[in-house]
Amino acid sequence: MRTNVVLGAASGMGAAAARLLAPAGPLLLADRNEERLADIARDLGGEVTTIGCDVTERADVDALVKATGDLGGLVLTAGLSPSMAPGRPIYEVNLLGTDRVIRSFESALAPGSAAVCFASMAAHMTPDVEAIDRVLDDPPSPTFFEDLAAAGIDVDDPATAYGLSKRGVMRLVRRHAAAWGAHGARLTSLSPGIIDTEMGRLEASNQPVMADMVKMSALAREAQPEELAAVAVFLVSGTASFITGTDILVDGGALASMGLS
Repeated sequence: MRTNVVLGAASGMGAAAARLLAPAGPLLLADRNEERLADIARDLGGEVTTIGCDVTERADVDALVKATGDLGGLVLTAGLSPSMAPGRPIYEVNLLGTDRVIRSFESALAPGSAAVCFASMAAHMTPDVEAIDRVLDDPPSPTFFEDLAAAGIDVDDPATAYGLSKRGVMRLVRRHAAAWGAHGARLTSLSPGIIDTEMGRLEASNQPVMADMVKMSALAREAQPEELAAVAVFLVSGTASFITGTDILVDGGALASMGLS
């Protein structure tokens, strides 16, 4: 039987996705925080196993792929927000780490495998700049940070890093969808708006403008992590069998209320 995987399962939307996927069969939970991961696995019970994984470490990602065997669905929520780290580590985790996971899991794909990578509403608010997009499209480049700087980006600014790294995730999904499709597998991204998670509350405490964005949004509220997890689980299910190579924006109408899309 194929294994479902949640990477970033120790908290927030990852933990919520784990709870929804637990009844569906073998489930492998991965995160850097192995202590919290073990607590979640104990609460879930059933066919749940855990493995430590830092997406910035190739050996960790390779071990995760090996432990998975044949992939069912992969939900990738691991990431850093602007209040959690300087710019470079945000790129390393959000973009370079996602690229590493997408490429590594190609060896575990079978017809029906699917993955959803978490991007962000912030990616949709990042302007199109061709010179920058060319850099974002090649995360493994040994000159990645130098090339971003040459394109006029302050690579140490965390807010810029967050928006650009998540834009890069959306572009990764589009570029790799054909390679996954050759295996009969699907690849999507999901862009949350403002969510009531530990990470979301940290950002809200440091960015008062987020409260105004919530008030102005069409639904005028934050999302609960379970609402995003439900969309992620749908995207890796057979019900979403013709959705691939695209981003799903789940922001409660925040961008629509700002005249953006």
